[in-house]
Parts: sequence; structure tokens; C-alpha cells
Amino acid sequence: MTLLVVNLGLPKSGTTTLAKALRMSGLCVADHRMRGRNTDDPALKGAFVGELLYRGYFETGDPGQYLPQVQAISEMSMLRGDESLWPQTDMALVRAIRRHHPGVKFLASRRDAFAMSQSMLAWTNLGTDRLPASAVPGLPAGYGETSKQRETWIDGHYDSLRMHFQNDRTFQEFWIEDPETPALLAEFLGRKMPWWGHLNGNPLREPV
Repeated sequence: MTLLVVNLGLPKSGTTTLAKALRMSGLCVADHRMRGRNTDDPALKGAFVGELLYRGYFETGDPGQYLPQVQAISEMSMLRGDESLWPQTDMALVRAIRRHHPGVKFLASRRDAFAMSQSMLAWTNLGTDRLPASAVPGLPAGYGETSKQRETWIDGHYDSLRMHFQNDRTFQEFWIEDPETPALLAEFLGRKMPWWGHLNGNPLREPV
């Protein structure tokens, strides 16, 4: 099966909402980790999407090699212990997806940078500990503890995507809270979007 939709947005940009919306549109969606609905292979259940994308890329050239039943990816990054994988920032891997999955559409889910930064801060120590302690593309170890640093990184990621995909009709950036987003995605993807809402939220902490 070929990949049809790949989201290049950062964590806390509405990826869980996007996952449900794409699932409700009829697609088999992988969101951060592989679930039972994504594969019949017990060895792949629970695997991180980012790890499988890089495994496929380096072993076969096709990042989707080990995602045979997946049609869409809503979230692909991984930050766990010493492992820091951010395929959405790796344009060589993105180009490999395009080569091996003709017709794939790329999305970039996003929210206001400050709102995303605060959501990261409040989500299982992502902003307080994991980002500052890890080497993340665009956010070297030692950076990411303050809102200003996280916002600079967030805005830089989406600026880079716009530059890479300039005038590319296979790419669509969208704002998760825009009421026009469901119609925009339906037109871009050529699919009905019967559901749109808000999932996986968390209370915001005071600004840092």
C-alpha cells in the first residue's frame, strides 16, 4: 500500500485531531506509534513511526517499507531517552517518500507558536526537560527551555517547509483552529472530511 498523506507538522500542532479526521475520512493512519489497526505484524505493533521510517529509508531506500498498511502519517517524531528522531525536518527522507510514493500529499499542521510552545511545556516534561536535554534539528541540546527559544524553533521549522515546498501543489500548510481548515483539507486531499474537532489537549501553564 502506498502512502497518500504525510504530515510534517511538529508535536502539539494538532496531530491527534488530524489523525482522527483522516481516520474518519477512511484512511489507515499511523500517529506517532504503530497500533493494531496499522499492521497485522505483531513485531511492528508499538513501534515508533519515526524509527520505522528511518529503518526503511536506510535499509531499502523506501521510508514506507515497514508501514505496508499505512496510508497516512499524522505524527512521526520521537523523543525518548537518548533517541531523538525528527523525520519531518529531514528533506532527504521527505524526497525519498515522494520518489517511492507518487501522488503523496504533504501537510503541515500548525498553531500559533506561543500556544504550541506552552502546550509542549505542559505535556509530560517535553518543554521543561526533554527538548533542552536533547539534540533536535534546529534546537541543539541546551536550548528549548524558554518560550522564546521554542517559538524560534517552531517558526523556523515552518519557514523551512515553506521554502522547501515553494509553489509545490503537493504541500499544504494549515492552521488547526481555522474554521476553514476542514474544507481546505477536503479540497486539497480530494476526500470528504466528515469529522473535525479538538483532541489531546492539556491545560496551559504560565509563560516561561
